[in-house]
Amino acid sequence: MSKSDQKIKYILYARKSSEDERRQVQSIDNQIQIMQEKAKALNLKVVDILHESKSARKPGRPIFNEMMERINRGEANGILTWHPNRLSRNPLDSGNIQWGLQNGSIRSIMTNDREYLPDDNSLMLGMECSMSEQYSKDLSKTVNRGLLRKAKEGWMPNLPPTGYLNDTTNKIIVKDPVRFPLVRKIWELMLTGNYTAPQVLKIANDQWGFRTRKFKKYGGGKLSTSGIYKMFTNPFYLGFFYKNGEMFEGSHDRMITVDEYDRVQMLLGRKGKPRPKKHSFAFTGTIRCSECGCAITAQTKQKLIKSTGKIRDFTYYHCTRKRTDVDCSQHKYTSNSGLELLIEKEIDKYTILPEFRGWALEELSKANDGEIETRTKIHESLNKAIIDTQGNLDRLTQMRYKDQISEEYFVDEKTKLETEIVKLREKLRGTERRADKWLELTEKTFNFATYARVGFMKGDDDKKKEILLTLGQNQILGNQKLAMDTYPWFVPIAEDYPALKEKYEKVRTDKNITDKAKTEALASVRAHWSGRRESNPDYKTPSLAYYHYTTPRPNLSSL
Repeated sequence: MSKSDQKIKYILYARKSSEDERRQVQSIDNQIQIMQEKAKALNLKVVDILHESKSARKPGRPIFNEMMERINRGEANGILTWHPNRLSRNPLDSGNIQWGLQNGSIRSIMTNDREYLPDDNSLMLGMECSMSEQYSKDLSKTVNRGLLRKAKEGWMPNLPPTGYLNDTTNKIIVKDPVRFPLVRKIWELMLTGNYTAPQVLKIANDQWGFRTRKFKKYGGGKLSTSGIYKMFTNPFYLGFFYKNGEMFEGSHDRMITVDEYDRVQMLLGRKGKPRPKKHSFAFTGTIRCSECGCAITAQTKQKLIKSTGKIRDFTYYHCTRKRTDVDCSQHKYTSNSGLELLIEKEIDKYTILPEFRGWALEELSKANDGEIETRTKIHESLNKAIIDTQGNLDRLTQMRYKDQISEEYFVDEKTKLETEIVKLREKLRGTERRADKWLELTEKTFNFATYARVGFMKGDDDKKKEILLTLGQNQILGNQKLAMDTYPWFVPIAEDYPALKEKYEKVRTDKNITDKAKTEALASVRAHWSGRRESNPDYKTPSLAYYHYTTPRPNLSSL
């Protein structure tokens, strides 16, 4: 220690890199405590204590710069810090410190191990700073190399989004058992097309009690507006992530399919920033005019009921007639009750008795074995396509190495082949999910056909809109009539069920036939409904396997 230590005014500086909090040798509090004890033991004068959590790999630390400016102004002329690497890990800051020692503005740098003075050989401090800089460079390369290797193995080297957790033992990403099912429900709610993102957010937070994961200093609260939009645009849920601008295919469990992701992006583009509305109507935004194609809107009118003397609100639907190039003749208004009656008639076409639902589900369970066989064949075909495409990509790369093709051609073809491989792998995953989901999803079709009418009559506006969208798409209204493109899995019900129902009711209520004859007749109805042909080879009812589908469909929630 120099004889003039009593005249030196020290600033105690402590730093911790925010990038590697868990690997810090000493926390800020520990650094300050150790150096305060050092100052007390040596009777050093400390004029201020400064600290920050920021990496020193690059210049630009605000607190460090503030300290150097105060030293240049003469407010202090000494630095008290735990180790030289707390001051700098880059050449610019190291140079400023060494220059301060040489020009006398810094008279002492006191660390936990030793003191650096202007009269000392600057080689020692320079070596300490250089070692810190090299350590930082080596550490950065090692970390980046490890993170890149992890990304290539399919594991995102960052904190996963809501719904997933880091398994610190196995170094992989797993489902969050609490939030994964809820996040999936959030996606499903958005996929119905009935809700905007803010509406989904409100339902998740207020009705489901959704809360984000709790960390030491943040989290544990409601999902934010920005959080719901990040969730709906994050490809991680689809099975992909980005590292340094490069896309990697993840090894974690996917939450959604490509089609589901694309549908939500489309919905966000149309409804991502909804405008506030004065009224909420059940069927606006879903039905269009049959003549001009404009949206069907709604408005509320008040009428005096003469019999009671009270004023009541009535809702009417009509064409917006916004197109100026079409002289739309649809001027008539359709009352809310009238439109609901039209929808009920559509639902009636696809409504079945509970007995038919039970028969269908029994046959579907048997048909599941055949579905597994089909899945296996498709799985083999897609695997072969992936292998062939990968082979083409390998040959393309070899041709580029041999300079047989241009860089531009190589990049274009490589992008096409990689895109094709991604699509094939997604189809492969979809095929792997078919056998597991087929029975469940087809069961929902028959549940819908059994209970939709009752659900529509008793449900609120949101439920009614959901049932309408579940039945079909491209709903159009004109001349007081409603039409739509019904989803194909409902078509066999409309075509074949009415005749079978009539025969079933006739047999069930006929009191003039024996129980044995009745049982045989009902068995015949059941066989026809199930798509069998043993009792009547000419009967052309589609098999229940017809109800299998692989395309995305609206939400078939419980009714």
